[in-house]
Amino acid sequence: MNNSLSLRARLTLLILGPLILVAALVGVWAYFDAQNNAGDRFDRSLLSTALAISRDTAVTGGDALSEETRDLIRDTSGGAVFYHVFAPDGVFVTGYATPPVPPNVVPPDATQTYYDAIYRGEPVRALRFSQSTSIDGVTGLFTFTVWQQTAVRDGFVRSRTGPVFLIIASMIGALALFVWFGVARGLAPLTDLESAIARRSSSDLSPIKRRIPQEVVGIVGRFNDLVAELSRTFDAKDAFISDAAHQLRNPIAGVMSLADSVANAKTFEDAMVRSEDLRDAARDAGQLANNLLTLERARATPAAAQVQTFDPIAILKPLVASFTETARQMGVTFEAVLTDDKISLTGDPVMFEQAILNMLNNALAHGGTDLSVVVLRTQRSSGSFDVAVTDNGVGIAAKDFERALGRFSQIGPSAGSGLGLPIAQAVLESVGGKIRLSNTEDGFCVLMTFPLTASPQPL
Repeated sequence: MNNSLSLRARLTLLILGPLILVAALVGVWAYFDAQNNAGDRFDRSLLSTALAISRDTAVTGGDALSEETRDLIRDTSGGAVFYHVFAPDGVFVTGYATPPVPPNVVPPDATQTYYDAIYRGEPVRALRFSQSTSIDGVTGLFTFTVWQQTAVRDGFVRSRTGPVFLIIASMIGALALFVWFGVARGLAPLTDLESAIARRSSSDLSPIKRRIPQEVVGIVGRFNDLVAELSRTFDAKDAFISDAAHQLRNPIAGVMSLADSVANAKTFEDAMVRSEDLRDAARDAGQLANNLLTLERARATPAAAQVQTFDPIAILKPLVASFTETARQMGVTFEAVLTDDKISLTGDPVMFEQAILNMLNNALAHGGTDLSVVVLRTQRSSGSFDVAVTDNGVGIAAKDFERALGRFSQIGPSAGSGLGLPIAQAVLESVGGKIRLSNTEDGFCVLMTFPLTASPQPL
């Protein structure tokens, strides 16, 4: 038996899988959202710092910055800001000597430009800001550059997203524990059901009647159906063994008695006579055993290899030829009227032949001393193939029809086994057909109706 994940693990994965995916998407969204917000915040901080530096530079000529501006430079958004100012003629005014170089050429008419660059081996975010002003008698477009290391911004993003990730991970972990133990609690009825089944003995085939969850009602129902089918199968096997033992006891005892009489015969002629009786008794016992096995096969569910599409006329033709000779030896006229229609049946062709042969043999065995004619007729009706066996013998009274279809039933004294009609009925029931007994003007009739199937296709 191939093992797979337990139901508990499957349910846990099915519940937590989508939640983890959603949590991952939320975490990614939170990270990028924090980065965008941090970028906007830091860019505004750089602009505020650049405006403050430009104001103080215009007032003091670049010699000093106000206390508020120095506070901005020391700790803007959590990190130091560097700055550089040069005059319209390119003369350095104040700040750090060399600002970070923009990666691309800045358009001449750009008043402010944000860019990422490398300053002393560290990645920075910079703002180049141009403003027309007058410092120390020099009037023109002064350029102010402020920059800050991007590590400050990345640290800010981590400080904002770290708690979010921790909260999501904690919630997923707590939910995983709740689901794991909750599913175990929810599956407790299934565990109890398993224990109840395990405590059963091999002979206990009674259906499960305990309270079960709605989700497994179908499974338990199928199990009960299977158990009921097994119980019926075992009952049928027991009945067959009982019937076989009962029916074979007397014939076997007769065979043994005749065998003893042959061994104890006084003369050779007496031994020969008793040997003939022994052979007849053995033949009858063998025929009874064959009929029992045939009945059991007809009542059992046919194997897939036994079910096939066949032409019944092709089976009946050699059967008619063989039975004609048998009837002639008994002084009975046998007539067969087979339809010319193309017929196709689905089932076990061997059992089909056995059913027809049993009805023909029944006619010879139970027709009585006045039996002279046996007729086999076939015809195609609406949706069925009909086979009728008619004889002019003594027949069966209508009140005894039901008893005649029972196993080992004998209507009056007879040498038969009482299995001919039950075998035919079992064969017909296995394919959804019907058997009908009737007394007609011509004598006694057995009508067998087989359902039709599509015409067989050539290989």
